[in-house]
Amino acid sequence: MSDSGIQLIVGLGNPGAQYAGTRHNAGYFLVDRVAERSGAELRPEAKFYGLMGRVNHPEGDLRLLKPTTFMNHSGRSVAAVCRYFDIEPSRVLIAYDELDLPVGTVKLKQGGGHAGHNGMRDSIAALGSADFWRLRIGIGHPGSKEQVIGYVLSHPSRADTEAIEDAINDAESCVPEMLAGEYQRVMNRLHSRP
Repeated sequence: MSDSGIQLIVGLGNPGAQYAGTRHNAGYFLVDRVAERSGAELRPEAKFYGLMGRVNHPEGDLRLLKPTTFMNHSGRSVAAVCRYFDIEPSRVLIAYDELDLPVGTVKLKQGGGHAGHNGMRDSIAALGSADFWRLRIGIGHPGSKEQVIGYVLSHPSRADTEAIEDAINDAESCVPEMLAGEYQRVMNRLHSRP
């Protein structure tokens, strides 16, 4: 693994059957896909407030995390893992749902604000840094601010589900490059998706 590659992938979401498959859990979808493809098992870890897994890649070990603190307190889980394993924020990738991107779009970037996303707001505060990588998974916008909460906590249509799954599959296929610190290559690939 390069000395700038990703060591931890965090997927933001809400735990519980009532939230499974909702738009707000797009980050969970990515971690589930990485675990599934790599054969990693996600297990409850009380000290990390979430489900943790480990992937042995040729490029190096990768840890996977799904906080189970509920979205608004995701940072507690992210910070606990980073402290315990001594992982710098710049080597963390947080995947989450993005209202401001069209459904099925996926964008990689480093740093920035929280753009009103409570999981990101809490993660930035808990880490004391915004210098981590973000994988923004487009879920589209319902059209008005008043509809946002109901929209993100509802299930996407079949067509939207397929578009989001395609985006997640493409992002998952870029994990080796992210482990190697080849972020520009990943951005070129993901940002040029049709």
